[in-house]
Amino acid sequence: MREELALWPLMHLFGTVVWIAVFVVLAWALVSWLSRRNAPMVGYHPTPPPVQFSALEILRQRYARGEIDDATFQHMRERLETPIEPEQQQYT
Repeated sequence: MREELALWPLMHLFGTVVWIAVFVVLAWALVSWLSRRNAPMVGYHPTPPPVQFSALEILRQRYARGEIDDATFQHMRERLETPIEPEQQQYT
């Protein structure tokens, strides 16, 4: 009986170590699962958002492609570069 009582502190220590190991394994599994869930997919390459050209840049591209002549380009460029006065603005 004395031998059984002498092993009791060791059993208590062993139980504590087992519970600590269980918690460590659970924490590792949770971290591993979350990191895989947030990791980018293999071979996944998101497309960049489309480039939004300004009206003046579109006008220059149309002129360079020959879609509009020089007079039209100059006229439209002047209209784009002149500031709009507050009373001319129309609110929709």
